[in-house]
Amino acid sequence: MPRAGGWYNLLFAHLPQDSAIKLAPNLIVSENEAAPFRYVISVRALCDLTARIGDLDQRFTPTPTALEGMAGHNTVTARRAPGYLTEIPLTGEYKNIFIRGRADGYDPHENLLEEIKTFKGSLERIPENHRHLHRAQAKMYAHLLAEERGLDEINVARVYYNVSSKDEFPFTEKFSAAELRDWGRQQCEKLQAWADREVAHRNARDAALAALKFPHPEFRAGQRLLSEAVYKTAHLGRCLMAQATTGIGKTLGTLFPLLKAMPEKKLDKIFFLTAKTSGRGLALDALATLRAANPNLKLRVLELVAREKACEHPGKSCHGESCPLAKGFYDRLPEARHAALERAFLDRDTVREVARGHQICPYFLAQDLANWADVVVADYNYYFDLYALLYAGTLLNEWRVGVLADEAHNLVERARGMYSATLSQAAFEQMRGHAPKALKSALDKLALAWTRVTDGQEAPYEVYPAMDEELQFALQRAVTRITDWLAEHPTTDDADLLDFYFDALQFAALADSFGTHSIFDVTQSRDDTVLCIRNVIPAPFLKGRFEAAQSVTLFSATLSPAHFYADMLGLPEGTPFLDVPSPFLPEQLRVRAVDHISTRFMRRKHSLMPIAQLMAKQYRERPGNYLMFASSFDYLEQVYALFTERFPEIPAWRQSRAMNEQEREAFVNRFTPESQGIAFAVLGGAFGEAIDLPGERLIGAFIATIGLPQINEINEQMRARMETIFGQGYEYTYLYPGLQKVVQAAGRVIRTTQDTGTIHLIDDRYAQKEVRDLLPVWWRMDG
Repeated sequence: MPRAGGWYNLLFAHLPQDSAIKLAPNLIVSENEAAPFRYVISVRALCDLTARIGDLDQRFTPTPTALEGMAGHNTVTARRAPGYLTEIPLTGEYKNIFIRGRADGYDPHENLLEEIKTFKGSLERIPENHRHLHRAQAKMYAHLLAEERGLDEINVARVYYNVSSKDEFPFTEKFSAAELRDWGRQQCEKLQAWADREVAHRNARDAALAALKFPHPEFRAGQRLLSEAVYKTAHLGRCLMAQATTGIGKTLGTLFPLLKAMPEKKLDKIFFLTAKTSGRGLALDALATLRAANPNLKLRVLELVAREKACEHPGKSCHGESCPLAKGFYDRLPEARHAALERAFLDRDTVREVARGHQICPYFLAQDLANWADVVVADYNYYFDLYALLYAGTLLNEWRVGVLADEAHNLVERARGMYSATLSQAAFEQMRGHAPKALKSALDKLALAWTRVTDGQEAPYEVYPAMDEELQFALQRAVTRITDWLAEHPTTDDADLLDFYFDALQFAALADSFGTHSIFDVTQSRDDTVLCIRNVIPAPFLKGRFEAAQSVTLFSATLSPAHFYADMLGLPEGTPFLDVPSPFLPEQLRVRAVDHISTRFMRRKHSLMPIAQLMAKQYRERPGNYLMFASSFDYLEQVYALFTERFPEIPAWRQSRAMNEQEREAFVNRFTPESQGIAFAVLGGAFGEAIDLPGERLIGAFIATIGLPQINEINEQMRARMETIFGQGYEYTYLYPGLQKVVQAAGRVIRTTQDTGTIHLIDDRYAQKEVRDLLPVWWRMDG
């Protein structure tokens, strides 16, 4: 487990007090193969299960960061008399329940155990249900200490320490050892049925997984090779990059072997992470197939979805005074949790159904269930983001996890977004204009530092070698002042202030870790000035995510060249790359390089008519469904307008800007086995990957670009940084990302071993060897 510090501390810096990752789950272990399983649980986890009551309250209340919390604990204990003991390890056992934890402090002379809680703002604003939980934790530590030391009685204090004022507020009680013993047994009895169920589930799960059968009579071509590699990776505790074309069953081919390895490697959980909703659906379908083929499989599967998609009352705030599903949430959670786990297969609709039946929030029910699920299917951000729930849970609870990242070529751009931040001066000034007077001084100083940086800038866009120290200090001071003010005014509804605050938190955190992996730039326009910490290489941030997992497999149809993705993502040195042979035959796909047409920006107007004529000719030779990919919406509109004007008899439809989910679905649904026509889309957009159009639903594609990102000031700065670090600036910034999009789009055509089709690669650069070397080896090129 990584040591506390750095990004570990930042991860827990600004989590809400009711964050689900605080529910440190149990760990079920056995001392040897023959010994019965014991239910091992921390003091905090036990109290979370037996003593957490009341409302869910997600109103933002600034809490001390992990560093502030540790410093607060050290300050309190340093004030104590000589002989004071700190971080006392304690254990206890009741039937098959084994309890462990560390008490904050104990004064033998005063016979006083102290449980220290740090806070900001007013003590009176700490909710009563939180105090109830803190008291239970203190009593459990006192019980364990009294038993260990043979004490007849003990003094117990909850010490609340304000990290801003440095004041202590103790609440002291005296208990006899007999009282604590009876109370402790009551808590264990409350937990007993749950513990027995969890032990039984783990036993049944591991037994079923050991006997798990593949759900089909045989593996598809290439699928067995992939499965064997994933299984070996799990056993070695390593990372793997696997490139495998569509059609071999990658989802099932990665899930099945990792599930088989689960009992052998004592894995607690598998995280199946995807870039898009469609990927989650494929994973859930594969897991359902495994369950159907293995009736005795006891596996808890959970789908996590975004908050806005799960919320039942989007107009209400997440606390008991506003939302009825937050009122009494923790009182109803135990029954809802039990009902959900009895269902076991917990996709979005099932979680919602259970939540409705118990009148609690489905989003936060799912967050809680992540602690008890065996397989979690979720978006990348649940593990790779700065404040990722599943990564935090893995560290906090020392889970042994296996990670599967689907369509992993997307992870580079997604991770860049996770570790970038912007601040708008226009939004800042709007907020500053009506900010509370108590914040005026700090905000004015920030405004002055901001102006000093940007006033000397002559160009609209400029990159700075580092963030100005005065600006960084002024920003951190403003964040601290706003934090303190929000602690005193937790019910504020100033949207401008809160929006700026959260943006500033992200920006300040990334500024603290600024390095060659990122760029600090300033963009000026007539209406605004925007500061940006722009991540270029996410590797330093993702490295710890890979280290925290027992094994990681990244898989996609496009992970070439391997060194590019290994460098960008920070995979361990020596991570193997598996290129699974394609199950498709060259005869299935005709690939033609149309290299007499240039799609470069300066030549585009000359390319319109030849492209339109080429598409019409191909359509007349073999009528059916085709996709045409252009490099931009402007280019798409030009080709579409000319094509529909010259060839109105050929059905055509096009992707529009900012299509919603229903519009995207309607676009795809026009491709049927009976339909004919040409659809126009933008390369790298919603229809360039993750859509499945087998058979006659799609028989060809025209790709009028080599996919290179636009040449602009930002990309040129990224190219320069890549050149400095890797010596391949053009390749890492333009060529590799561009050709990856081309291959993904072309992959829409051949989906099964029965499909046939045609691809036209339209651009003179397809004649270049360095471009052709990046195309799939099984393609047979014409021209």
